[in-house]
Amino acid sequence: MNLIIFLIECGIELIPKNIRSHSAVKRNLSMKNYHSQLLDNALHHSAMKKLNNRSKRGRPDITHLCLLNALGSPLNQEGKLQIFMHTVNNKIFAFNPKIRIAKNFNRFKGLMAKMLIDNGIKFENDYLIAPIEKKLNEIITELADNNRSNVLILSKKGKLIASYKELYEHNSLENYILIIGGFQKSSFQEYIYGLTDNVISISKYSLNAWNVVSRSITYYEITHNII
Repeated sequence: MNLIIFLIECGIELIPKNIRSHSAVKRNLSMKNYHSQLLDNALHHSAMKKLNNRSKRGRPDITHLCLLNALGSPLNQEGKLQIFMHTVNNKIFAFNPKIRIAKNFNRFKGLMAKMLIDNGIKFENDYLIAPIEKKLNEIITELADNNRSNVLILSKKGKLIASYKELYEHNSLENYILIIGGFQKSSFQEYIYGLTDNVISISKYSLNAWNVVSRSITYYEITHNII
């Protein structure tokens, strides 16, 4: 079966209108360049002081690294991985496993901005990044087929596993759904913890989101003999 990863509360959004007049924003903003329209803490830090929940916002770099790790994995090339991105503004997108994410960061930001403006990315008649017009709990319930035993939240607050062998069952006939935070600081909103009772930690150390993505995929590949 498949491994399904949800990157949750990712800092992917267009620059909010209420800070577009700030000098730190106006310095780089251009309606001709998609990448300049995406909120980026590295460029807009001083302007973001006015924003609520700013610790999770303006971090497209985290999502970029997570996607590069996931989509470049043997598991994805095997056709056994599904990736969903949930943003801080509660937008959800599904990534076509065949999409090639640009390694250049500005090109990636441009892709994300275009995705938000056009509500998805299409090539010919197929979506490379498809909008999901459902709430997070609805899509997870649907993918889990109403069985949440294989829905796992990966968090430092969770129960520490003793070995990667505890994370997945080798012969499971059901999909595993992983919920991974796409942010650097803070923690999941409380309603996220209501999605499942299974909160797991995969390391005694605090890990970056892209390390969690990489390790959780690698553990799945080892468990299912995908090299």
